[in-house]
Amino acid sequence: MDILDLLVSFFTQNGYLAVFIVLLICGFGVPIPEDITLVAGGIIAGLGYADVHVMCAVGLAGVLLGDAIMFTIGRVFGERALRVRWVRYLLTPKRYAQVQVKFAQYGNRLMFVARFLPGLRSPIYLTAGMTRRVSFLRFVLLDGLAALISVPIWVYLGFYGAENHEWLLLWLERSKVGVLLALAAAAIAVAWYFRRRARLRRARLHAFRAHRAGRGRAVPAGTALGGDRDAAS
Repeated sequence: MDILDLLVSFFTQNGYLAVFIVLLICGFGVPIPEDITLVAGGIIAGLGYADVHVMCAVGLAGVLLGDAIMFTIGRVFGERALRVRWVRYLLTPKRYAQVQVKFAQYGNRLMFVARFLPGLRSPIYLTAGMTRRVSFLRFVLLDGLAALISVPIWVYLGFYGAENHEWLLLWLERSKVGVLLALAAAAIAVAWYFRRRARLRRARLHAFRAHRAGRGRAVPAGTALGGDRDAAS
């Protein structure tokens, strides 16, 4: 837990801006644990150096902006981004191919789950931008939904465990299980939502086609009247 003590000391001296910058760097694939960073932000709030609610907002802003930058790099530069050494190191050809396969298998659900996959998050967001499989709006919605689950958990865990490190260490391990359970529940909810929306869309399309077919088979009113006149004469 040396990294936790180091981050707490750094954040205590530099406040919200330091938390924001470190989380932004985490989004670029730098091997700093995002969950420990958020816990450290919660600890300084628990010690009275910050407001825990503001810390949650700062945490959300940091992780989402970092993710959005990675997605945008892939979106704007495409596979040309792989010419940069840092990007090549982060997204090796083998990993790039693996992520593309995952996208083909799981689609948009991978954008939500990526939030909980340390080490794979940045490559997934880069690939999502490069391949244009996901729109920027959908990316923000799915990533934001996942962040709304994970960020408050870690920040409030640090806040309540600021004065009791043994309790904090215990719950850090338990919370990993809790986050996984929350992830599973949220993934089920997201899958249900998209499946329900697709079903409603198909039902509307079917109803629209049936309506148009019915109008095509209807006999025009003028034709019917003309036929009646001919019969009368």
